[in-house]
Amino acid sequence: MPKMKTHSGAKKRFKVTGSGKLMRQQAGKRHLNEHKPTRRTRRLSVDVEVAGPDLKNAKKLLGKRAR
Repeated sequence: MPKMKTHSGAKKRFKVTGSGKLMRQQAGKRHLNEHKPTRRTRRLSVDVEVAGPDLKNAKKLLGKRAR
C-alpha cells in the first residue's frame, strides 16, 4: 500500500498546535481592507480553532488521526 499524501491546499490553510488542535485563519481579511474598520481587521487577524463539524474532514486531508 503506498503512502498517503497530504492535501496540498489543506497544509497551507491549517496549522496543528502542540496539543493537536487545528487552527485556521479567519475569512474577510484578504482584500478590500481599506474601508473596513481597523478594529475589525485586527479581530480577524487572530487564528481560530477549526469548527467541530469540519474537524474530521480537515484532519483526514492532513493525514492525521481523527479522534
